[in-house]
Amino acid sequence: MASAADKKAEKFLHDYFSNAAPTGYESSGQRIWLDYMADYSDEWFIDNYGSACAIINPGQDYKVVIEAHADEISWYVNYITDKGFIYVVRNGGSDHIIAPSKKVNIHTKNGFVEGVFGWPAIHTRRGEKAKLSPKTENIFIDVGATSKQEVLDMGIHIGSVITYPDELWMLNDRYYCGRALDNKMGGYCISQVARKLTENKDKLPYSLYVVNAVQEEIGLRGAQMIAETIQPDVAIVTDVTHDTHTPMIDLKIQGDIKCGLGPCLAHAPAVQTKLLELIIAAAEDKKIDFQHRATSRSTGTDTDAFAYSNQGVPSALISLPLRYMHTTVEMADKKDVVGVTDLIYESLLRIENGHDFRYF
Repeated sequence: MASAADKKAEKFLHDYFSNAAPTGYESSGQRIWLDYMADYSDEWFIDNYGSACAIINPGQDYKVVIEAHADEISWYVNYITDKGFIYVVRNGGSDHIIAPSKKVNIHTKNGFVEGVFGWPAIHTRRGEKAKLSPKTENIFIDVGATSKQEVLDMGIHIGSVITYPDELWMLNDRYYCGRALDNKMGGYCISQVARKLTENKDKLPYSLYVVNAVQEEIGLRGAQMIAETIQPDVAIVTDVTHDTHTPMIDLKIQGDIKCGLGPCLAHAPAVQTKLLELIIAAAEDKKIDFQHRATSRSTGTDTDAFAYSNQGVPSALISLPLRYMHTTVEMADKKDVVGVTDLIYESLLRIENGHDFRYF
């Protein structure tokens, strides 16, 4: 039977995923996240661009960060035709291939305006048009308007943000499925780490900063800012990585990673070797399944922002295997979500006050 804390976590999970938090406009999601974290932290703050931080055992000289990012990919209104059709540009790495036939919410000061990404019917695509495929420059949104003025009267303008309304659901009682698992699931995992520390009455010998950063999808911007604010001694970041066992992916190029086999540990120049060894030891000691992934140069995650800040911060990346990244049907195995949470938790218990990660 689920405990009250489990039911609260489940409600938080679905409320958090139902809320739209496009890059640059994450505030409503951050409120939900901070409200949940209130029971599992001592202090909190939010910076000028919206990165949220909950602190456990504040005031210590040694500072450790665990971090995920809060923002999701989206679109911007870029052009409105005289007939009332809307053309778009990306806000983050939105995939134009999946857009046709998707329902959207256009954000206005008066609330959402619903629309759809239209597409010419198959019957009309003949001759050269039979080769027509979705591109950023030809996908368009229909809000049922007949003129540009009607669109403007709805409160839509150039720069209005567009998100998908798809919510979280369970597939085969095994996979979480929906939009923005990248990386709201990371925000959920670090919240559950804080919950475990509280419920187990663990006394950390350092200050733990639980960070939900903004603007990762357009270049790690939130992490760059908050790394300078906190100036941590250690950072453990969680994000997503590709399950490479679905069709049309080359394992020789993308690596051998599969949902259900545990969190993925990155090997990269930004990943500090001694910290990675500590995490591996925690996984092996507690029998937490994990996988390896090699990355070329940068990890492409907030790990890089923390690692190269403040004259160098020992940093590591624990990733959640994910299917169909940057679509509205991203999938993650429930076991891996637990694995990411448990591995971050067990790693934190091995970090000492003043822990020196230098090689010699």
